[in-house]
Amino acid sequence: MNNVRCIMYNGSAPGLCSLTKSLYIVHCTLFMEQLLSYFPNLTDEQRAQFAALDGLYRDWNAKINVISRQDIDALYEKHVLHSLGIAKVIQFKPGTEILDVGTGGGFPGIPLAILFPMAKFHLVDSIGKKITVVKEVAGALGLTNVRAEQVRVEHLSETYDFVVSRAVTRLQPFMGWVRYKITKRGNNHLPNGVLYLKGGDLAEEIAEIPEKTKIYNLADYFAGEFFETKKVLHIKK
Repeated sequence: MNNVRCIMYNGSAPGLCSLTKSLYIVHCTLFMEQLLSYFPNLTDEQRAQFAALDGLYRDWNAKINVISRQDIDALYEKHVLHSLGIAKVIQFKPGTEILDVGTGGGFPGIPLAILFPMAKFHLVDSIGKKITVVKEVAGALGLTNVRAEQVRVEHLSETYDFVVSRAVTRLQPFMGWVRYKITKRGNNHLPNGVLYLKGGDLAEEIAEIPEKTKIYNLADYFAGEFFETKKVLHIKK
C-alpha cells in the first residue's frame, strides 16, 4: 500500500485552489482523526486507503468532473462519511453481495468496500466516464472486492443481498428498478433490502411504496450540521 500513501502525502492533489500543501495535510489529518473516532477499529491498510481518497479524487476530478467543484473540498464529510452512514446501520458479513445503483464517482460503494473488504460490491452507473473514475480509484486502492460497470440497473439480471444508493430519484421509481433484484436469502442482522441515503422529509415518498421502511437519522451517529437532516432508509425485501 506504499503507493497509496504517496498519493496522499506527496502533495500531488490537483484542484487544491488556495489550500497550501500544509493546510491540505492538516485537512486530511483532521478527517482521519474524526473517522477514527467513529470507526476506531480500522486496520492500517484501511487507514491508508481512506487517507488516499482525497488526493485520488482531486486528481481524477481535474480530468473528469464527477464531484461538484463546491463539494470537492468537503469530500470527506459530504461523500465519504455520508456513505459510511450505512455502516452505522449494518455491518455487512463476509460474502454479502451489494449493488450500488447510480454510484457516480463511487459513492457509497467505494467507502463501504474499504470498510467491508470481505463483502462483494457491484457499482453501476449509466455514464461511462464516471465508471472510468470508479475503476481507477478502486484499482489504486487495491480494492479486489469492487466490480464497476457501465449499465442501467434495469438491464441487470443478477440478484443481491442489498441495494445501496444515494438519492438518485424518488423512492417509488427506484424501487421499481430494484425490487426484484434483491434475493430473499440473508445472513445479516438486517433483512435483505435497500439501504437508501437521503435527506429531508420523506414521509410522502415512503407512503408511495408498499415495502416496510425504517428510518435511521444520521445525526444520531455523526456530529455536524450537514447530517442534521440526513437519513438511511432500510426498505425491507
